[in-house]
Amino acid sequence: MTAARILVVDDAATIRMYHRKLLGDAGWQTDEAINGLEAVEKVVAAGGGERPFDLYVVDVNMPKLDGYGFVRELRRLPASQQAPVMMVSTEAQLQDASTAQEAGANCYLVKPARPAELVLTAALLLGDAQAAAQAAAAHPVNGGAR
Repeated sequence: MTAARILVVDDAATIRMYHRKLLGDAGWQTDEAINGLEAVEKVVAAGGGERPFDLYVVDVNMPKLDGYGFVRELRRLPASQQAPVMMVSTEAQLQDASTAQEAGANCYLVKPARPAELVLTAALLLGDAQAAAQAAAAHPVNGGAR
């Protein structure tokens, strides 16, 4: 089975590196974009010959095109380029999660996402039971959900 392709979209280099490390360690291929506009370009390029992405991990607050705008643009593209979207942001109000859902996101996590939270959510969205089991064993969640 080919490893899932994940596009990490965030303007902060340290967050991109953190997410790519965690997701890469889970066995998935990762690519990155520094804002929503670059992400749209990568999605369109992938649809033009490369294998499309299987998951998008997207920040909200970014220059040029924010995360909500990216998700709205993504959902306007052909079905072949559709994949689940996990929004990960410092914005922690209920309204932020609702706006993400209305834009077309599948879930919403608040930064900083714990390793287990990020990897287990990605595994769930990808339908990757093996990665979920490995993530649960490697990063036990103590104290339940936040």
